[in-house]
Amino acid sequence: MNKERLFSPMFVVIVACTLCCFLVGQGANAGTTVYLERIGSSAELAGMGALIFSLAAAVSRIVSGPLADAHGRRMVMVMGAIVMLVGTVGPLLGNSDALFIVWRILQGFGFAAGTTASATAAADVLPLSRLGEGIGYSGLGQAIAMSIGPALAIFLISTDVPENFYFGLAGCSALALVFALLCTYEKNPQHLPPTAEFRMRWERGDVTYGSPDAPNATQAASDGGGKAASATAEGRAPGGLIDGIFEPTALPGTIPLMLIATSFGFGIFFMGVYGNALGVGNAGVFYTLSAASMIVIRLTSGRFMDKVRPIVIMGAAVVAGLVCYGMLLACSQMAPGGVCEALFYASGIFYGISLGIAMPINQTIAVRLSPPERWGAANGLYLLGADVSIGIASFAWGLTISAMGYAATIVIVMALIAASFVAAVLCYPKEEV
Repeated sequence: MNKERLFSPMFVVIVACTLCCFLVGQGANAGTTVYLERIGSSAELAGMGALIFSLAAAVSRIVSGPLADAHGRRMVMVMGAIVMLVGTVGPLLGNSDALFIVWRILQGFGFAAGTTASATAAADVLPLSRLGEGIGYSGLGQAIAMSIGPALAIFLISTDVPENFYFGLAGCSALALVFALLCTYEKNPQHLPPTAEFRMRWERGDVTYGSPDAPNATQAASDGGGKAASATAEGRAPGGLIDGIFEPTALPGTIPLMLIATSFGFGIFFMGVYGNALGVGNAGVFYTLSAASMIVIRLTSGRFMDKVRPIVIMGAAVVAGLVCYGMLLACSQMAPGGVCEALFYASGIFYGISLGIAMPINQTIAVRLSPPERWGAANGLYLLGADVSIGIASFAWGLTISAMGYAATIVIVMALIAASFVAAVLCYPKEEV
C-alpha cells in the first residue's frame, strides 16, 4: 500500500521559513557576544542581552501559540518575521546600550513567534499517520541552522565591517518573511494533499478561519462533522485564561523533554569552555559533528518515528545522551592529548543523535494528544518548556561548575537524562509505552 504523501510544496516552504528563523536565532545568540567584544562593549551588556532575548522569547511562546490557533499560522509567521526583521535592521540604524536591549527584545519575540507558528503549520500540512516522521523532517531547518548559523555569524563579524553581522541577520529575516508570505495553505487548503490534517479538518468544517470558502464550523457541528471540535471547545470553557494560553494535554510530551533538555543546555553554553579546559584544539568540531549526526537522524526518521513505540524511541535518545556524557566524563579523567580530544569530538555524534530524536518524538506526543484546533497552544507550551529548561539549566550548570567542577556537573546532567526516561514512562499514554 502506498504511503500517504508527506512532502508537498507548502511543507518545503514551511521548512525553509523555519531554517531562516533559526539562522537568525542561532546566529544572533552565537554572534552577539563576539560582535560586542569587537566593538569594545562590555560582557555585562552581552549577558543582559542574552537574558532579555530568552525572556522575550518565553513571552512570545505564551502569546503566539493561542494567536496561531485563533487567527491562523500565516498571520503569526508573518508578524514574527516582521518583528525579527526590525530587530535585525535596527542595530544598523542605532545601537546604543538602551537600543541594543530593544533590538534583542524584538529579535527574541520575533524568533519565537515565527518558530512556534511554523512548527504548528508543519503539523497542519502533514498526514496524521506520518506526523512523527514529518516533524523529524521539519526540524531539518533547525538542525542545519545549528550547523552553519554560528559559524556564519562569526565569519561576518570578522569581516572589515563587523556590522555585516546584522546585514546577514536582516537578510535571513527578510527571507523568513518571504517564505511566511508564501505560506498560503489556510486560504487554499484544497491545494494540500488530500490526507493533510488541515485539509481534512477544513473539509469537515472544523476550521473557523482561513479560506473564505470554508464550511461554517457551527453548521458543520450540527451536521455531525464538527462534533469533536465543538466538544473540545465546550470542555475548555471553564478553564479560563490558563487553558486559553496553555494546552495541558501537551504536558506528557513537554515534561520528559524538559528533563532531557537540561543536557542540551550544557551542550549549548558550556561545551566550548569545557573543551578549552580539557585542552582540546578546536571545540567547534563537537558542534559540527553533533549537527551532522542530527541531520542524518532527521533524514532517516521515516524508518522508525511512526513505526516504533515512542517510549522505545525516547529510550534510544536517553541512551545516546548517556553515552555522550559518559564519554565527556571519561575525558575529565584523562591527560590532555589525542585520545582525550578524539573522545571529546566523538561525543558530539551521540549528542546530536540524542537531540535529534528527543525533540521530535516528544513534540509528536505533545501534538498528537492535543486537539488540532489547539496545536498552536500545544507547540507554544512544548517550545516554551524547552526554552525554560535550557535557560534554567544553563544558569544552574554555571553555579555547579563553579562550586564542584565539570566532572560533578556532568554526573548531575546524566542523572537528569535518566530521569527523563522515567518521566516518559509515567507521562506517555499507556498504549505508547
